[in-house]
Amino acid sequence: MASPVGEPELFRARFTWNGPRVPGRDALDAAGRLLDHRRYDASSGEHALTVGQRLPASQGRSGQRAERARAALRDSGDLSMGEELRIQNRQLLQALEESRAQQEELQRLNAELEETNKGVVALYSELSAELEETNTGVVALYAELEDKTRQLRLASEAKTRFWANVSHELRAPVNSVIALARLLLASDADPLTEEQRQQMSLIAGSGSTLLALVEELLDVAKAESGRLEPHLVPTDLRTLLHQLRGTLRGMARDGVRLDIPDVRDVPELVTDEVMLTRVLRNVLSNGLKFTTDGEVRLTVGTEDRAGRPWFVFTTTDTGIGIAADQQDRVFEEFYQVLGTHQRGQPGTGLGLPYARRLAGLLGGVLTLTSEPGAGTRVRVEIPARPDPSSPDAPPPGSADGVRTGSLVVVDDDPTFVELLRPVLGRVARKVTEVSVSSRAVDVIRAERPDAVLIDLAMPAPDGYVLLQVLSRDPETAHIPVVVLTSTDPGDVDRSRLTHARAVLGKTHLTPERIALALALAPAGPDRTPPAEAGEQHTPGEATS
Repeated sequence: MASPVGEPELFRARFTWNGPRVPGRDALDAAGRLLDHRRYDASSGEHALTVGQRLPASQGRSGQRAERARAALRDSGDLSMGEELRIQNRQLLQALEESRAQQEELQRLNAELEETNKGVVALYSELSAELEETNTGVVALYAELEDKTRQLRLASEAKTRFWANVSHELRAPVNSVIALARLLLASDADPLTEEQRQQMSLIAGSGSTLLALVEELLDVAKAESGRLEPHLVPTDLRTLLHQLRGTLRGMARDGVRLDIPDVRDVPELVTDEVMLTRVLRNVLSNGLKFTTDGEVRLTVGTEDRAGRPWFVFTTTDTGIGIAADQQDRVFEEFYQVLGTHQRGQPGTGLGLPYARRLAGLLGGVLTLTSEPGAGTRVRVEIPARPDPSSPDAPPPGSADGVRTGSLVVVDDDPTFVELLRPVLGRVARKVTEVSVSSRAVDVIRAERPDAVLIDLAMPAPDGYVLLQVLSRDPETAHIPVVVLTSTDPGDVDRSRLTHARAVLGKTHLTPERIALALALAPAGPDRTPPAEAGEQHTPGEATS
């Protein structure tokens, strides 16, 4: 049945029957709650129930929809209410059965889940126990590794101390041998026969070689302990290469040409001249040692990197070369590539590791490429000037011919004093030698010298105590004192040397170095004396 225009479309159904049976009030109320429209009429024994329900909007016509509803009702058959109720009961029972089955399935799934949870908890407990056991093992292993690391560190420190002590003890007698040989070979010394001169030359050369090895060992020990620092000064690269050329020319074999360029018009180089000399000398001598034919060539170039000039020293040779699996190992200390080419070749395996350490201290790098049978190429790259963020070392001064009147030398080593005597003769007009330190103060008071040279390592009173006594005595406090020592500069207690004007190593003492130290401004009470004050490095030689 159609609804009035403007109202929602309503589906109505009218049921009629005869007889005394009528629907109960509860059924009518239920129908009223479920449906939008309900109406019950009873008259002359005929009953009628009209129900209606609003229909959703649809594109079909209302007549067509009503016809479909009539057809559905006709197909439902002529069922009595009891039959309808039985059908509904069966459907309800079937739904309850399905619900019960679902409930049992849910209970089964819950039981399985609970069993799974028990397994997970057991597995978690087992894994936790294993993890705790593993952690205990890791902690024990870590403690063991820490102990091994400590032992290795102590062993390394002991090795470094051994190198330093042995090198230090060897350096003094080797210096004496070299100095005595030079005195005998000097032009103003007593004449020697040709055979004696040749033998003394061999002694001097062997001593210089031994001294270079000792200095390398000492510098490696210093580098490992962090006490080897570069002394940055303006460097005459042309002179440095000229000295290298003269030093290494004799190492070249017959048929091998050594090519070291004569550089001109290069940027100013501010570096440690001694370290750079040793780097290039080690690399070039290594090439000469294993090149039997062809040449060993050094090229010098410059590059601009981030606005800063860099020097690139490249050494190439036509020697035997190094296998690829050995090229990293040659930088291990004391390692030498095995092979017949090593027979009869001197060396300790320190050259390349030492050169790489020094290149790093100069702010650069050393790299090596090689191919067996095709030679080796070593590239050394260093900055032309130190990093602007770090202070530049002042260039060394000159002695300017300073010559003092009288000196007092306090040293208990007669060999060193004998070697030092001609050097001091060019610095002072009068030199007084004191070999017993306990007499030094009396001699200095009596002589009133212009300066005093004191050795640190002496029987009591040592140089530290003697310097303290002189600084407290009004009669001697004004006298300049220069400390001489063969002790490593890093081991000197400079807090006890504030009264000293300078500290000089005993190695390679020259009149210029001593005169320059004496010409320095007096040290104030709070001024720590400079290490190796007035020191002028000589390429190829080591300072202490």
